[in-house]
Amino acid sequence: MAQDFYVTSEGLKELKAELKTLVEVKRPELIERVATARAHGDLSENSEYAAARQDLAFVEGRIEELEELIAKAQIIRNTKNTNHIVKLGSKVVLKVNGKNQTFELVGEWEANPLEQKISHTSPLGKALLGKKKGENVEIKAPAGRVKYHIVKVH
Repeated sequence: MAQDFYVTSEGLKELKAELKTLVEVKRPELIERVATARAHGDLSENSEYAAARQDLAFVEGRIEELEELIAKAQIIRNTKNTNHIVKLGSKVVLKVNGKNQTFELVGEWEANPLEQKISHTSPLGKALLGKKKGENVEIKAPAGRVKYHIVKVH
């Protein structure tokens, strides 16, 4: 059974934009590069041809991967969270070490710590799912146990 692929509508737009660029721009450029390199003669000693073929194979693989992801994407709906329970798509304000930090709970492919987007499958994401405003969670980190207090869920 295929793994679920959760993504926000914004993340899905980004994937579709990347796919479009690869199909309409990158692939044709690389096909042209392969043809140009092929025209240079002996393919057994043509490093330009080998590199172009390798780049084309990489792009083809990424196109296939994106098409599969887009086909099985399950959109995370950002509905109003009136019950204040942490779920996929929630923005959560956590107090840790006396400081408030805001995180968004997203699918694995959109996780980006620099943008405070954490995966629902990460240790913190797993600990937060289903919890409510006012509850505490504790996770084991390399530096020891870290306690978080859920200040707000929206």
